[in-house]
Amino acid sequence: MTFQISKIRVFAIALCLMASISINAQEVSQMQSLIEQSLSKIQQPTPEAYLNCIAELERIDAMFPDSIQPKQQMVLQSLFFSVMNPQTEQTNRLITQAEQTINQIEQMKGADKSDVYTLRGFLYMVRIVQDPAQNGQRYYLDVMQNYEKALKLNPNNQLARELQEKFFEGMKQATGGMN
Repeated sequence: MTFQISKIRVFAIALCLMASISINAQEVSQMQSLIEQSLSKIQQPTPEAYLNCIAELERIDAMFPDSIQPKQQMVLQSLFFSVMNPQTEQTNRLITQAEQTINQIEQMKGADKSDVYTLRGFLYMVRIVQDPAQNGQRYYLDVMQNYEKALKLNPNNQLARELQEKFFEGMKQATGGMN
């Protein structure tokens, strides 16, 4: 009799575990789908499209607060907006939020350090774009070091590589091609 009760308990526990795994997989799939829907709205990269996408990503992040991906996409889109619109009123708010979110991601279990360094390098790059005369010398080394750390940790980090190349191109143009 005790043996049969043990079997039932083991079966019940296994069933609960399988159900929770299935629910978790469905949540991840739902989250991924929502993120993709938001990102698809910036096919036409207008400031309004970016701001709407960022707002949607903030809502997705609120729905999945323990997930890194919505936070990461929110930071990326905020920084893309800011680099293309460095002087708008929304830019300072987005940069501040991006920095706070990067710090939050860095503290999360499972965060990819290469991605964190990439985002931080991009953040400093945006600050340089905002005010090259004042921020160029201040953040130049920070950008370089963060991209180098990202690529050292993950040489296949395509975003870090592309952003680093853009940074070098921008520096060449800014210095009149002396690099």
